[in-house]
Amino acid sequence: MLVEGPVEVVVEGGETVRSDRVVVALCACRRSRSYPFCDTSHRKRVRTHREDEEG
Repeated sequence: MLVEGPVEVVVEGGETVRSDRVVVALCACRRSRSYPFCDTSHRKRVRTHREDEEG
């Protein structure tokens, strides 16, 4: 998900993470090493047959 920055995100445990970028990609798959921000780690994921059928 892309959002306009700058942003502050409160993650589990109550820590606040900030990004000053103009546009920020938020991670939805939780595979990112820079979570809660996306680092495109989801691209390395192997799709299953069922996921291909759903869209």
